[in-house]
Amino acid sequence: MSADRPFTPRSLNASEYVRELFGPADSVAILVRNRSTRYTVQTIAKAETIASPGFQSWLANQSAGGFDIYVGMNPIKDGSRRRTKENIKNIRHVYIDLDKNGDEALRAIRNSHEVPAPSFVLHTSPGKHQVVWKVSEFGQDEAESLLRSLANKFGGDLAATDSTRVLRLPGFANRKLPEGFIVQACRESDAVYAPRDFTIDDDSPEAPRHFGEYQHRERAMPSDHKSQSERDWAYAQRALARGDAPELVIQRIADYRGKEKDDPLHYAHRTVRQAQLERQRQQPHSSLISGSLRADKGPDH
Repeated sequence: MSADRPFTPRSLNASEYVRELFGPADSVAILVRNRSTRYTVQTIAKAETIASPGFQSWLANQSAGGFDIYVGMNPIKDGSRRRTKENIKNIRHVYIDLDKNGDEALRAIRNSHEVPAPSFVLHTSPGKHQVVWKVSEFGQDEAESLLRSLANKFGGDLAATDSTRVLRLPGFANRKLPEGFIVQACRESDAVYAPRDFTIDDDSPEAPRHFGEYQHRERAMPSDHKSQSERDWAYAQRALARGDAPELVIQRIADYRGKEKDDPLHYAHRTVRQAQLERQRQQPHSSLISGSLRADKGPDH
């Protein structure tokens, strides 16, 4: 964490928010979308241009015409015209979109010992919020793993867990609502956080899928960063070691990865079988392979 001193929260307009998020020369994606017509325009421009009065006037006209206004949360590589993972320059922010039980979830985040104080809180509609942390030293995979863990822990939107995500820009109307709620932003910390400042559970089937299951834990930094399959395999090892039924472990992994795998049940089946085989090698006299797993003839890939 780069700062640890008293901070007075303050509201931000759209120009101030963009300047807080990015340096003047950063290339940033702005997305405007008409919910009724589904017409969408994406523009990539320098942050100083986006924050300028002329650009802000254009955005205000778009908003008045029925468009929702969004900003990409990580800068784009210079010269790139598309907002893809390959074109993300570096990770500047991690975030969570609280669209269910938002007030309670926000309180849980503010009271948590596993995440630092939010850098920004956006109020996107009554009872719904977007929380943003300024960060450094994150790789893209590491950041996306944390995004999933944040969503699982605090009940956030699991669709908003990629590094190319756009979130709402303050000062403009949320056109999902008939009355056009004006999005508000508040800066709550001027710290820049590193991975060690987040001690939330890894992205694994053990992570609670709703913030109501949140429990305080000691702050501890994992010794290394694991891939998704390594995390699932490690989870299977732990679950089997404590006596969980293999079929239950399979179902947990399949449910957890259901949106990420073409065949989540086969993936989970293979992961648990490999974990059982490893335990069998470590305990040669134990009969750890269940009949249901022996029946699986699927390829190990």
